[in-house]
Amino acid sequence: MATRDDDTDLRFPQGVVIPVDELRFETSRGGGPGGQNVNKVSTRVTLRFDVAGSPSLSDRAREILRERFRSRLTNDGELVLHSSEHRDQPRNRAAAIGRFVALVTEALTPRKKRRPTRPTRGSVERRIQARKRRSELKRQRRPPRHDD
Repeated sequence: MATRDDDTDLRFPQGVVIPVDELRFETSRGGGPGGQNVNKVSTRVTLRFDVAGSPSLSDRAREILRERFRSRLTNDGELVLHSSEHRDQPRNRAAAIGRFVALVTEALTPRKKRRPTRPTRGSVERRIQARKRRSELKRQRRPPRHDD
């Protein structure tokens, strides 16, 4: 789980620490809630993080983020997130940071290896019995054979 140290550093798994200074924020007028306010005030927040050029990322962490965010990165290697679900800029900024933290945390958390399992003897027997019951039911529905 990522933690925040009074708006200066974001801490992630695998020892990755990203200073908030590396995040760029842009504001624009958003189409979210806000009534007439939407047309006047720039409440939408766009968060940009340069995955390719961040000095805070190790080569391994950079590769992981590039791989996991392949479809979300710009051609310049930037991760871009938009937030316009709230009526004011500070809450949208906090929401964008929260989404960024969740995305990067999930990407950097090592995935568990799948351990192949086998069906239990009981489940195999139940499956075979069910097939036999179904087969018998269908066999009984057939018209009787007339041997001449």
